[in-house]
Amino acid sequence: MIDRSVMRVLNGETLNPPPIWLMRQAGRYLPEYRETRKVAGSFLDLCYNPDLATEVTLQPIRRFGLDAAILFSDILVIPDALKRNVFFSEGKGPQMEPINASEIDALDPSNVIAHLDPVFQTVSKLRAELPQQTTLLGFCGAPWTVATYMIAGHGTPDQAPARLFGYQHPQAMEKLLSFLAEVSADYLVAQLDAGANAVQIFDSWAGVLGEKEFEEYAVKPVARIIQSVRARRPDARIIAFAKGAGILLKDYRQKTGADAIGLDWSVPLSFARDLQKEGPVQGNLDPMLMIAGGKPLEDGIDAILQALGNGPLIFNLGHGITPQADPENVTRLVAHVRSHGAAR
Repeated sequence: MIDRSVMRVLNGETLNPPPIWLMRQAGRYLPEYRETRKVAGSFLDLCYNPDLATEVTLQPIRRFGLDAAILFSDILVIPDALKRNVFFSEGKGPQMEPINASEIDALDPSNVIAHLDPVFQTVSKLRAELPQQTTLLGFCGAPWTVATYMIAGHGTPDQAPARLFGYQHPQAMEKLLSFLAEVSADYLVAQLDAGANAVQIFDSWAGVLGEKEFEEYAVKPVARIIQSVRARRPDARIIAFAKGAGILLKDYRQKTGADAIGLDWSVPLSFARDLQKEGPVQGNLDPMLMIAGGKPLEDGIDAILQALGNGPLIFNLGHGITPQADPENVTRLVAHVRSHGAAR
């Protein structure tokens, strides 16, 4: 049997030292990524090119020997597959044709999986090329986070357009979130079938929601995805990351059915310890420490290991690594986490 440390933690084991991977570990902070990106053309071209997407996914594994590789893609390939004219503009981020309430009923899921076939090819290539002990993670965006981009047509600081849309068109919002949940479940099942060992659901904008809206927009659609995936793949292991949810994470695992919950850097470690009593947690180093380095980085790592190292933990950042991060600080991070076992 292949020993994959991340999968062992997702099954509830405590490992010392804990396994480690980093959100956005394949990205602009790596010079080799920037070189590959030039070859690809547009960002979406890179996502849909199995050879190049495989290459950039493997780059941080080669360099740092991390315990998991996460598929290089983007959460917005779903609206792209739904023909919402997605494009990425330099300096402005993702943009697309904004959707209105009357268009939601016309969304057609029939071509989504076929459109995303290059992604599944990438997953298969990765599983064949990765070291066997390295966990391969697939992912999707949570319905609420994907919906925020579909409604506004671009990213916004507080997702006011989507929040307002929910108040003004509650039935249309419910339809959109339910639709995205079903399509996303199909997408995750296809990734698992192509060779992903586990999957993560990213709800990057969960933190802008009030308590009632969090239940309706963040909890129920993610629970629907997980239920749908598990109905078809009962052994699937799923991480759910609701950034900025704070105290609302208290019942999030129970309500969604996630195996592990990702924690952003603002989650107090005392609260994280309580959440860990219910099962595996993932996180939650401040990404700014990958720029700062030095003693602040080591102190941040030590605080997490001291608080969470005696339970099921996947060490990670509290959000994605930034383009300004120093790759040498990633090397230091991995070495420091792995020295934890030797020091005890």
